[in-house]
Amino acid sequence: MAEDDLFGGALDAQSQMRPRGHGETKPAQPMLRPLAERMRPQTLDEVIGQKHLLGPGAPLRVAFENHRPHSMILWGPPGVGKTTLARLMAQAFDLPYIAISAVLGGVKDIRDAVDSAKASMAASGRPTLVFVDEVHRFSKSQQDAFLPHVESGLFIFVGATTENPSFEVVGALLSRSTVYQLESLKKDEVLELLDRAMTREFPDVKLAEESRSILVGLADGDARRLLNAVDVCCTMARERRVPLVDAAFLRKTMPATLRRFDKGGDNFYDQISALHKSVRGSDPDAALYWMARMLDGGCDPRYIARRVVRMAIEEVSLADPRATTIALEAAEIYERLGSPEGELAIAQAVVYIAAAPKSNAVYSAYNAVRAFVKEDGSRPVPMYLRNAPTKLMKELGYHQGYRYAHDEPGAFAAGEVYLPEGLEGMSWYHPTDRGLEGRIREKLAGLAQLNEEARRAGKGRRRGEG
Repeated sequence: MAEDDLFGGALDAQSQMRPRGHGETKPAQPMLRPLAERMRPQTLDEVIGQKHLLGPGAPLRVAFENHRPHSMILWGPPGVGKTTLARLMAQAFDLPYIAISAVLGGVKDIRDAVDSAKASMAASGRPTLVFVDEVHRFSKSQQDAFLPHVESGLFIFVGATTENPSFEVVGALLSRSTVYQLESLKKDEVLELLDRAMTREFPDVKLAEESRSILVGLADGDARRLLNAVDVCCTMARERRVPLVDAAFLRKTMPATLRRFDKGGDNFYDQISALHKSVRGSDPDAALYWMARMLDGGCDPRYIARRVVRMAIEEVSLADPRATTIALEAAEIYERLGSPEGELAIAQAVVYIAAAPKSNAVYSAYNAVRAFVKEDGSRPVPMYLRNAPTKLMKELGYHQGYRYAHDEPGAFAAGEVYLPEGLEGMSWYHPTDRGLEGRIREKLAGLAQLNEEARRAGKGRRRGEG
């Protein structure tokens, strides 16, 4: 059955009728498509988000405008528009479209796609756009089966994946495709989508401000998740003639998989904040408690895993660099095991980070440098630090006087200056004495002493040299 038949195409005569009374029949109500399908963009300009790919001059926008279809891998989290972009591409270039699910499909589906594409090519001379959802679920041999047809021009291959294609897509197919990384929708983009859905599909239902906040938090950048939640609560509100969906109604109507991240009415962001502060406060028991509360309330473990990586970088950093590694490994383990087994890896990371020595020195230094650069002028790079790949640049003095650290005692050019002129002596990173960062602090203090001694001895760089 064609996809158009599944999603709003004409029903056959038999399905339009159903038994009634003594053999009487009356037209059946056509099945209403899910809100996420009804809201699917029909033009590129209707797509919300992905401005880095679809904005003016962005790569996918240019490809559409120049009518240059090409094979690609769309890499990104669920609900960000991968399927939509594939459909829009087929529509924009007037190409036959075949969708294959790597979760449900197999070799037979690929063979059928080849046969269909050959027939279309013979009839119209146009290649077929073959969209493979969750392409990483196909085995190596199944992925290899697409190669000859991509090379021959029979297929325009578009694969969608939530996994890093560098690891999950075979190299030969990857080399023949352009990889585009899609991003989760930002808060303002989720709100835009919410307003569009309410205006177009539920003009008779209003959302209280708290309900809007709950739905945006629940979506976590996933358009499909948002629209599914809106569909459930607003359809029920319409059926029960409830004109305003407040937070209490929302909690009662949302199924367990979509309910808010708490059961007691606490604000969603409060629980995230409590988890983060418990980790910062080195209380593993409290951190585990808040993690469990979030999971029990329906929070996507991937969301927690992302937050844990952020906590490792922001709260522990170089006091124990293993914290970041453990957090990243926990996220990867969850992707491989899923729930509930993978949640234990996230819990392990939470406990480790909570118990690790803490430092926000890098976080503070980075913010301070960014603020300084934003306010400061564009200072030129000192000549001796500039690259000199050409003869002319060497003649102009680029790179002249640069001291190669590996040729110096201890691989350190004592007295050298690496900041632009006028910023000598500026310092933003101030390591703590906790964990490994204590050793970094001692090392930097020793290097600063060598710099001072070199400059007192007249061996350091004086501005104007080189």
